[in-house]
Amino acid sequence: MTGSAEQDRPIDGPTAVRILVGAQLRQLREERGLTRAEAGETIRASESKLSRMELGRVGFKMRDVRDLLTLYGVHDEAERAAVLDRVREANEPSWWQPYSDVTPNWFQRYLGLEATASLIRTYEVAFVPGLLQTEEYARAVMRLSHGTAQLDEIERRVRLRLERQQVLTRPDPPRLWAVVDEAALRRPVGGRRVMRDQIEALIAMVIKAPNVSLQVVPLAAGGYAAAGSPFTILRFPQASLPDVVYIEQLAGALYLDKREDVDYYFDAVNRLFVEAAPVRDTVRILDRIAHDLDEAFD
Repeated sequence: MTGSAEQDRPIDGPTAVRILVGAQLRQLREERGLTRAEAGETIRASESKLSRMELGRVGFKMRDVRDLLTLYGVHDEAERAAVLDRVREANEPSWWQPYSDVTPNWFQRYLGLEATASLIRTYEVAFVPGLLQTEEYARAVMRLSHGTAQLDEIERRVRLRLERQQVLTRPDPPRLWAVVDEAALRRPVGGRRVMRDQIEALIAMVIKAPNVSLQVVPLAAGGYAAAGSPFTILRFPQASLPDVVYIEQLAGALYLDKREDVDYYFDAVNRLFVEAAPVRDTVRILDRIAHDLDEAFD
């Protein structure tokens, strides 16, 4: 994707707009004192389907939204038009749609949320975070994760990862704060040359990108908060969108947005920020790792 295409991409994105519309519909329903089952009858939908609509996990049919607005007593034409305009925006194809054949459904939601976030906090224990991976490193990771895939599928997954990274260089980019276990930086994924190039790319990113902060948990740290459990916390510019914790698994993912769950992971990541080496030491640590990799070549 070209830079101009990236700039034309809506900052909200269809995923976030879908969540916002769903939240608005839920608020209108609750103000009328209706249950999901009662509202669902109006649009010939089950209670579970209406729940998915209100959570922004499915697309909207214009007819259904019109019927719900009428049920909820929204008769003002300007107010109805504003909601329906947002529905049209929510139903627009997402930027990753050309890669839908190599993105499982459980991951597609994350792609939309990541593109919308204003702050991304992430912790990795085994790999360099996806938003900071070089092309060769990403290719090596894809081969490990999808060993039986055809070469063209691997390449499409790599292109998708590289396009994701454009979120960090767009106008008004999100803030990325990453914490990485030193073991992940010393593990020669793809071979020592690929890993050496990856470390150099991280050094350049830390120095040049003001919206990117990277901390390393030294091997000498021993046990620490959240060890062995990678996760990402997304925060959004819209106050009506709750923070989301994303935990990826081998064949699926968890999305947590309940306040108590988010608070638990916020506590863990805040402790990680303290237990990891300070940001000011990151370049020095990366230089040392690069030096060790160079010695391994000798």
